[in-house]
Amino acid sequence: MRSTFSILPYINRNKVKADGTTAALCRITIDGKSSTIITGIYCRPEDWNSSKGTIRTVRENSRLQEFKKSVELTYEDSLKKQNVVSAELLKNALARKAVIPTKLLQMGERERERLLARSKEINSTSTYRHSGYYQKYLKDYLTSLGKEDIEFSDITEDFGSSYKAFMKRNKNFSAQQINKCLCWLSKLVYLAVDYEILRANPLEDMEYEKKPALKHMHISRAELKAILETPMLDPLQELGRRAFLFSTFTGLTYVDIMLLHPHHIGTTADGRRYIRINRKKTNVEAFIPLHPIAEQILDLYNTTDDTKPVFPLPSRDEMWFEIHELGVAIGRKENLSYHQSRHSFGTFLISEGIPIESIAKMMGHSGIRTTQRYAEVTDKKISKDMDNLMAIRMMYGTGKWYKRQELPKETNIDNK
Repeated sequence: MRSTFSILPYINRNKVKADGTTAALCRITIDGKSSTIITGIYCRPEDWNSSKGTIRTVRENSRLQEFKKSVELTYEDSLKKQNVVSAELLKNALARKAVIPTKLLQMGERERERLLARSKEINSTSTYRHSGYYQKYLKDYLTSLGKEDIEFSDITEDFGSSYKAFMKRNKNFSAQQINKCLCWLSKLVYLAVDYEILRANPLEDMEYEKKPALKHMHISRAELKAILETPMLDPLQELGRRAFLFSTFTGLTYVDIMLLHPHHIGTTADGRRYIRINRKKTNVEAFIPLHPIAEQILDLYNTTDDTKPVFPLPSRDEMWFEIHELGVAIGRKENLSYHQSRHSFGTFLISEGIPIESIAKMMGHSGIRTTQRYAEVTDKKISKDMDNLMAIRMMYGTGKWYKRQELPKETNIDNK
């Protein structure tokens, strides 16, 4: 029989430390019997919201919410294994889990356990998956130093600088990759500060690599035409090609297409079909009138059984290689990634003069500023195209205009 279970975070305002903070406690009640556990989180009494059991400072409140989630998961796990659980048993189970690592890689593994539980909760594994790469690179670096792990107390600012040099020299990482690895390192050290293993983060002043200008990669109209005209023989690759094209004509991301069900497809009074779906990333509604090519692709898949998604897509990782092969098949020099289809949708709409507010609604952007980036990409391309036109048609030095060659005609995708 399932027991009654509740969690009540609170503070004792009469016990304040010399630095002005007090411990956040948690009362666990199961079947009317209570037990109190220390969370390891501290806050100023004036920052405590008694009615909600929350902390006004974001960082401490996030830790408190994670602690509550850990209590709930431990309760569910104990109930599943033992069929019965008491407040004292749950407190002991939490105490065993609460042993705080004092070494870098140990802390990384502990944090990855938390991310794994979180990934199951939100049905997204990308953050957990990436953390595995960052943890491996840290381990590779420590191995190069002849160490299996390192105590937090032995980490200095030079450690961060040397790690950055290691990634440049041995991994040949880009600035963006290096910064992500440094963020993971810094996160683990900040956790050590939160758990009072360190008094301060020795890497706080560590310099990150200068970020390159943000680029929205998109395919050209000629490349889109080539993809339309290049069916793939392998069924999985053909599914990837159709999904890529569907995203190019709807602006939906891979995860949004995976979540697309027949009930998201509607028809207007004049017979025009559309998609209305809340985006997974922002939970903002996207409203997309369907292009004829998108309709043709849609009709090849499930549009009636709402217990199944429209497209039978595998995980994004499985589809990565198929999209890469599609790029090779059309002779694209740069690597083709799935997300370029969404960027292409936004860029094509801007190029056709569609109002930016309409594009924001179709793409499910939470704000106009995100959509305006596509306009910047297009403006730069227009300027570059004009420079090319000037180079072709103008004879510098004399100021005379003459026609040296015909400009290539633009592909009309609407006639496909």
